[in-house]
Formats: sequence, C-alpha cells, structure tokens
Amino acid sequence: MPAGRGSVIIAERAPSAEEVLPVQTMRLVIWTAVALFACGSAAQGQGALSVATFEADVTPPVGSPLCNGGRKPAVKVADPLSARGIVLLGAGKPIVLCAVDWVGIGNDGHKVWRESLAEAAGTSADRVAVHTVHQHDAPACDFSVEAVLAEHGLAGRMFNVAFAREALARTAVALHRALDAPMSVTHVGTGEAKVDRVASTRRVLGPDGKVEHVRYSTTTKPAAIEAPEGLVDPILRQVSFWNGERPIVVLTYFACHPVTVYGQGVVSADIAGLARGQRDFFVPDALHVYFAGAGGDLTVGKYHQGKPAQRLELAGRLAGAMERAWSDVKKQPITAGDVEWRVRPTVLPLRPGWTEEERFKILRDPSAQVTDRLRAARDIVWIRRCARRDAIDFTCLRVGSAYIVHLPGELFVAYQLAAGRMRPDSFVCMAAYGDYGTGYIGTADAYDRGGYEVGKVSRVGPPAEAVMTAAIRDLLK
Repeated sequence: MPAGRGSVIIAERAPSAEEVLPVQTMRLVIWTAVALFACGSAAQGQGALSVATFEADVTPPVGSPLCNGGRKPAVKVADPLSARGIVLLGAGKPIVLCAVDWVGIGNDGHKVWRESLAEAAGTSADRVAVHTVHQHDAPACDFSVEAVLAEHGLAGRMFNVAFAREALARTAVALHRALDAPMSVTHVGTGEAKVDRVASTRRVLGPDGKVEHVRYSTTTKPAAIEAPEGLVDPILRQVSFWNGERPIVVLTYFACHPVTVYGQGVVSADIAGLARGQRDFFVPDALHVYFAGAGGDLTVGKYHQGKPAQRLELAGRLAGAMERAWSDVKKQPITAGDVEWRVRPTVLPLRPGWTEEERFKILRDPSAQVTDRLRAARDIVWIRRCARRDAIDFTCLRVGSAYIVHLPGELFVAYQLAAGRMRPDSFVCMAAYGDYGTGYIGTADAYDRGGYEVGKVSRVGPPAEAVMTAAIRDLLK
C-alpha cells in the first residue's frame, strides 16, 4: 500500500443489524475522532497544499439486493468493490472527492454520505462530492426511499441497510486515518486519450427522429449493433496530483455506462474496476480513482454481445486509454492559491404530470411487480423533494487550468460536451452520478423521442436542460 493512504478492509463475516452503528452513533464516533485529530495537528502549516488519499472495501455480503433491488441478489463476488477518494488540504476548509463502486447513492443516502465524510475530514458537507461509478451488479443506498418502503412492508428490499451504514462508517474511518499522513502537492497533471470502441449511444434513432433501437449493455439485435456509434464523448481525461516526480493520486473521468453482464447476482466492479486495477498494478505509488462521466445515454452495447471475452476486451481498451492519457500527462506547478471550490445549489423541476397519489397506487398494490413498487417509492421521494424545493449542490473544483464539475443523476452526454465547449481554453472533466434521486436527466428534445431513460426513469422534465445548462455555465465562469 502506498504511504499515506488510509485503507480499511472489510471483515469476512458480514455484520448483523445489531452490530452496525446507527447513523447518529456513527456520527458521534467520527466527530470524536476528528476532534482528537484536530488537537494533534493544530500546528500544521497553513496555506501549503497537500492531499490525503483513502480507500475502503464496500463489497456487499451474499444475499444483499443489487441494482436498486430490481435484479437477483448477490450470490457470489467476482471482484471486490471499493470507495476511493481524496482530501485536499490547505485551500480553505478541506475538500473531499469520493467515488464508490455502487449503482447509486440518492436522496438522504447521498446527504448522509456527504455529511459523514465531511465530519471525518473536519469540513462542511458542501465541500464534499460523493459519486458512484454505477456498476449494476452492485448495491444502492437511499435512506429516504427505505423509510417509505418500510412503511409498506418492503423494508430492506432495495438495499441492505445495515451493510450500507457499516460501509459508510468504514469509509469515513479510512478517510480519517488518511489525514494522519497527507502528502505535499507540488504539481497538478492533466492528460487525455481517445477511447476506441467502448461507448455507443443507447438511443438509436430512426428516420422519424424517434428511438428505433435501444442498445442495452448487452446487445444482440443486428440492426442495433450495425448502427453508428452516435453521439459520444470518446475522450478519457485524467487529473493527477504530484509530489515532485512522485504521483500521489490519479483521477480518471470517462462517459459511458461501465456495465457488461449484470442481473446474475455476481458482484463486480466491471470494466471500470478491471481497468482501474491494471493501473493499480502498473503505477502502484498512486491511488487510482475512477469517476463515471455523463454517460446516462451511453452503453457498450455496440461492442458487447454477452461473450465473456468481450468484457476483458472492453476493460483492456479502457485501460489502454488510461495508459495513453498517463503518458500524455502535462504537469504544472501548483499552490493552494491555484485551487478553488465552487458551489451552486440548484433546484431541478419535477417531471410534468407526476403526483404522489398516482405513485402510491402502485406502491400499495400487492399484485404489482416488486420492481415497479420500488420505483414508485423512489418517485414519491423525489416528488416530495420537488414540493419543498430541495436544492442539490452542483459543485466544481478548479485546480490550475483544470475544472472538475460534479453533478447529480444519470446525465446525457450532451451536457458533458456542452461543458467542454463553455471552456475551450481549459481542461474540463465531469463526474455524474452524484445525488441519484433524479434518475436520468435528458436533454429537452429527448423527451419527445421516446426511449427507456426518459420514458420510464427520468424524474425531471424537459425544462431541466435550461436549469442544468445555466448552472454548469455558472460553475465554469
């Protein structure tokens, strides 16, 4: 393990519900640890930029629901899942970036994750960005939805609540331990490379402009396979922090569903995890963190027909782009004065016509499919958030000439491409899959074209595009 990295390994035996710390107790433990750390480190110099890296195993125990409870529960683990991140120190209050190998963390789940990591880092929650990589044979976390489900006899059906709390506590402890040995940052590096034959649009349009074919992560329909890639962002981007000639951490950003085989209960970090693991091996001094970009409408379906060898090929292409971006790295000296954190609380609009009453009819119907009842509960939580105009923090980290934008939901790739056009003179990265409560966030014209994303699981409507675009532009000023 590289020096300075906080790491916590998961126990072989899954804890019982009684052994798991409740959220409030967990927070008390974290606050105590932070207070002790502050007493011991008050003499640390101010203004010098440093970074602490952390990693925790967040692999669910066998039997846990996966993919929002809509698929087969975990029957075995193909490869472990991790929560990885950094704490930037010296540029005001600490800044935390964290990526978790789960399908999504939403609503109060996302709020509690941010608050808990903030407490562990000694900062405020608005300076914490938590994102998921969005593998599908992986857990979800949403305490708001769990509360609604529990009231209707569906407690624990969407995700393993006890495990989720325990995994969060473990991640917070790993972060806190990492603060004991931060490393000085002298340079920031940026690099990029084209990813060949991985991403393709999920939404293949016909002559009438409507969705004619859907390319899921596994696609066998010849017409869908043969159709062009469509609108993608083929560029993988990396931001790295250095101590002299030594790399400390590499943050990777790429837009595509990182999903091949799922629904069989085999827990896996999938192609993003496999590619990241290769970089762990070849550049072992640095922590490698992967953030999924705005790939809500992108899959590997054009290049994946369900053959096991194809998963390895896709992971290899992704890892190859990571290596080329690493070889292309351009370093520049950096100080704390070159770091800026921007926050824009943003209220997204509810999808027109949605009501709690309509969704409660589905939730309360014992004859309805469980997956539909689970989705109805998620819809109800979002409807309530919109009613009280609950804002989501859109954030941006500026490091020298690099800008990293952190956004919610399953964004369409058009948002990422638009962000790049807003700052053509800069190195712009985007992390999506922050607060997962929104579901898909399509462009305005997508809602008239049909398709699974906007037809079924987008909780915002066409007006969201104008709101999103304005917020992104504001962050990138």
